[in-house]
Amino acid sequence: MKESTQDEIHLQNLGALGFLITLRVMEGERPLLTCDEIVQAVECAAFLHVEILTKHLVNLIDSENCLVLYQSASAYGLLDLFHAAALYIRDIYEYLEEELDFLPSDLLEYVDSLLPCKLVAVGAHTPALEFLQDVSRTMCYLNEKENCWESLGCIPDEASTFLAGVATLGNKVYIVGGARGANKKVVERSFCYDADNQSWSDFDSPHQLRYEVTLIGHEGHLYAIGGEYERVPIASVEKYCISSETWTFGKELPQSAAGPPATKAMGRIFICLWKPLDTTIIYEYETMKDDLIPVTSLKRVQSYGHCMVGHRDNLYIMRNGPSDDFLRCSIENFNLTTQQWTTLPGQYVNSKGALFTAVIRGDSVFTLNRALTLIYKVDNCTWKPTKEKAGFSKGGQLHTFFLRLPEKKELTVNQLNKMPRPLRSKSDLRSLT
Repeated sequence: MKESTQDEIHLQNLGALGFLITLRVMEGERPLLTCDEIVQAVECAAFLHVEILTKHLVNLIDSENCLVLYQSASAYGLLDLFHAAALYIRDIYEYLEEELDFLPSDLLEYVDSLLPCKLVAVGAHTPALEFLQDVSRTMCYLNEKENCWESLGCIPDEASTFLAGVATLGNKVYIVGGARGANKKVVERSFCYDADNQSWSDFDSPHQLRYEVTLIGHEGHLYAIGGEYERVPIASVEKYCISSETWTFGKELPQSAAGPPATKAMGRIFICLWKPLDTTIIYEYETMKDDLIPVTSLKRVQSYGHCMVGHRDNLYIMRNGPSDDFLRCSIENFNLTTQQWTTLPGQYVNSKGALFTAVIRGDSVFTLNRALTLIYKVDNCTWKPTKEKAGFSKGGQLHTFFLRLPEKKELTVNQLNKMPRPLRSKSDLRSLT
């Protein structure tokens, strides 16, 4: 092309600010962006086909910028970002009612066509004998409108959720590892629940069999982190590729760990380990380089982290209270942008493991025990209780996550066939900045 012989190439209609953001992201930075910066970054991501910038924009979606990202992605044809922003808007619909009045009708219609995610829970169950027909081995979802738990059916007889790794990816639930019996014999098969088809299937387990394993789903892969085998903690990490259906070994943990807390934030995986002398250390698992990078540490007397959740660019670590008080928890916040720790004021009740099963949807944290589902509003300073819903009747360890559950089979088929409305023009973005 003629550009190959030119000393200067003019990129038409691209702003310098958007191009600078593109360069920063390509060099490994993960900057937070204002609304004006978002629009220019979306334009550059679309015009220059910068996939890594599009992924970064998807990871930036929150309640404050989701509408800007949604309309910008529509204008410039970034369909992955367009769909991700629409799903986020659908999940926090009730908190955006006033702002949605200003959304163009075709974009609002697409949001309305999507399924909202629902809180799903399953208790700790070991494999059952088929003839016993254990009806308690059910996976249930919270019907928030009716304030009751409804069944999604029983988990397979051979599956174990006791000390198993449970994670979601692509609207599917994956169960890896687990144990049976008092002697903790490891379960040798892994299982998958497809929410779209409402069906179960099995797949190969990691090369290193394990129970009390932590499982994370991320960008087409499952990561099985740590665990135990024959009552001995292990440090190995294995990665399962969904498309090729194969397990490969990854970077080992710096120490053996059973059930280490882990979460995702800003499109990154973080793992919480503890060492002697009351020290909690957070590592980032760098998936592209297959490496573990120390991020920060926290030292608290007679305390260590039990659960970790990510919200925007924050990591929240729930730890037991003073003197191993497991009924009341302290919450520490580490901000990835400022690299600063803060302690949330007050103590948080942890009745029978509620805060150890926390999951986040939008700006809401869902915690669960047998008595109630307590929903917090999260910000940088505190978690404020906002709603109480029905508790989950199953005892013991709980696994909680979100799925998009079709109400009818026909609705799912229609949604899969439904495409976004025609993209909007650049002139529609003027009001956004």
